[in-house]
Amino acid sequence: MTIRVIVVDDQAMVRAGFAALLSAQADIDVVGEAPDGRQGVALARSVHPDVVLMDVRMPELDGLSAARQILDPPPGVVHRPKVLMLTTFDIDDYVYEALRAGASGFLLKDAPPADLISAVRVVASGEALLAPSVTRRLIADFVQQRPAPRRDPALRLNGLTPRETEVLELIARGLSNQEIAGHLVVAEQTVKSHIGRVLAKLDLRDRAQAVIFAYEAGVVRPGDGG
Repeated sequence: MTIRVIVVDDQAMVRAGFAALLSAQADIDVVGEAPDGRQGVALARSVHPDVVLMDVRMPELDGLSAARQILDPPPGVVHRPKVLMLTTFDIDDYVYEALRAGASGFLLKDAPPADLISAVRVVASGEALLAPSVTRRLIADFVQQRPAPRRDPALRLNGLTPRETEVLELIARGLSNQEIAGHLVVAEQTVKSHIGRVLAKLDLRDRAQAVIFAYEAGVVRPGDGG
């Protein structure tokens, strides 16, 4: 199945470069480009991409605000693509907030071309948090700076079984499904079932939000090993 992508970035050369790179892949189709967040939101709602590559810092409407509008659309808008944030900074407040808002991950703009192609495929599949070690560090840094979330997530842990809480901790430590399966000595499909139940019980969209939740609930803490 072809992955439909739009590129939202205020630098024309960046948009063109990303579009050319992705369009050269047999399984990826770039269906549009936009120079700012406002036009990016409109484009996403008109062409219904699977993945939105979204720059963080843009005029008119920044990438965070645009991601929020795409991921939390008004009534009547049913299409909700995956959002992959692009940034020149590996530690960026906007990126953390975008992950909290439901973005599926982020990628540094100077990452190798193969990483961008892989990232689009991973996000489209709904499979995993991108760049787990960097993303985990970013989340830990910002959770440490914000020890008081808007609501107490620890209370929501009460609905999880001990095994589900363990799976949540392993997700937050950056383990893949295969690594979790090996750690727990269970089938990978069993891990996927556990993760599905964790996300459903905690009302989380994906693994990115699960990592953030785990830090805010104290399941793992900044500076923990693993």
